[in-house]
Amino acid sequence: FTELGQGLFQLRQLLRALSDLRLKVTYERDPLVAETPLLEQRLQEQLTHLLKSAFVVEQQPSTPNAGKRPLVLRTGSKFSSRARLLVRLQDRNHRMEAKIHIDRFRRFNILTSSSKTLLAGDSPQEGLICDFQYLTLKEQKDSRAGKGKGTSGEGPLVVTEELHLITFTLAYAYCGLELELETTTLPFVIISNNNQLSSAWASILWFNMLSSDPKVSGTPLSPVPPP
Repeated sequence: FTELGQGLFQLRQLLRALSDLRLKVTYERDPLVAETPLLEQRLQEQLTHLLKSAFVVEQQPSTPNAGKRPLVLRTGSKFSSRARLLVRLQDRNHRMEAKIHIDRFRRFNILTSSSKTLLAGDSPQEGLICDFQYLTLKEQKDSRAGKGKGTSGEGPLVVTEELHLITFTLAYAYCGLELELETTTLPFVIISNNNQLSSAWASILWFNMLSSDPKVSGTPLSPVPPP
């Protein structure tokens, strides 16, 4: 990914130099006048496709004791997730930050830091990494629920079929190119106590069996041995 990105960025710089030359010297039927803008457009499309494809979720949301039941998170318990940009190209003087947010249809808050600076991996093949550790989820309470109405929300979450997503976003900038990159985790379930674990895991299994998304169907989940 990185070598391909380097080649495309070098071509981009070459086309810019040709555009500057065209402004200084030109002649009748100059091919640079008609062809350079088209080449720049195609190169922009290729760079955009490469960078968007290279921003991936490397570690799905999981708790330290997830065992063989990943993608089930518990409110108040710490979990981690990690994204990686496989194109290791960045300006040394410009720090890029990745941000995370969770879907809003049930309104959970991520209590710990929701942004991380991209760091270079140990080898060029590892690209750039944003590692989110020790994250915690808490459900927002309904502000309309007053005292004595029995809706304080402190009890267990009653819906374990709800599937949630965490999205990573990255404002990528390099050599004058600026792009908004985004990648999303696999769907996961949020519970509030361990008694809900079996139901939540059943929701994950059903979704993976019925989903037609190749990203989901291509992700193996280890079978859970019977008790």
